[in-house]
Amino acid sequence: MNFKKLGLLVVLFTTQFSFSQEGIAVYSDYLSDNYYLLHPSMAGAANCAKLRLTGRQQWFGQEDAPALQTVSFNGRVGEQSGAGAIIYNDRNGYHSQTGFKLTYAHHIMFSRDDVDLNQLSFGVNVGITQSRLDESAFREFDPIVSNGIIQKDSYFNVDIGMSYNYLDFYAHATVKNAIETRREIYTEYESDNIRKLILNAGYTFGEEDGLLWEPSVMFQSISQTKESTFDLNLKVYKELEIRKL
Repeated sequence: MNFKKLGLLVVLFTTQFSFSQEGIAVYSDYLSDNYYLLHPSMAGAANCAKLRLTGRQQWFGQEDAPALQTVSFNGRVGEQSGAGAIIYNDRNGYHSQTGFKLTYAHHIMFSRDDVDLNQLSFGVNVGITQSRLDESAFREFDPIVSNGIIQKDSYFNVDIGMSYNYLDFYAHATVKNAIETRREIYTEYESDNIRKLILNAGYTFGEEDGLLWEPSVMFQSISQTKESTFDLNLKVYKELEIRKL
């Protein structure tokens, strides 16, 4: 369905979660049609190339509050392929990380065109992240803390995912940080497993000349800590005539 002429009227309700220092923190950006940040299989899935910049600042007025900036681009390459790139910078207190990801996606179209869309997609991200721990402001003695320095370490990781789009229904599944990788910036007790599973699904229905409804869900599960979160959302769209704006 083409939403170019549709304006987002209101998000009726949404819960928002973020997990930092494991790659790109997961926020509710997907509610603004930014699924590529979460799912590599969405690279080139749309009918146009997309360039997106995002910026997020939490807890205004608080020093060293969490902040995230991303730049992403993705588009179609040929009939069945997509490609993209993401650059991000994430900060949370004394911890920060900068990284980039390159994406390749393959799309299998079961329908003849986008009008009766029926598409299965597979995607993979490969990237490098540099983590930093600023100990220059640490004052209390700790045998594992090297006061006055900024520790740095870089590591390689992979995300893999798949998506299915059928008419106005969509579903996505991605494993973030699929491989275990040693991060020497922390102690030997720090886990190398930062794997996370993300699932999304949604459906759009209604009248194009009236209201369109889009309920959606997101489930996240962190492998090492066994934490799980469930996000339930509902968006409403209303077609706007430009001459009335």
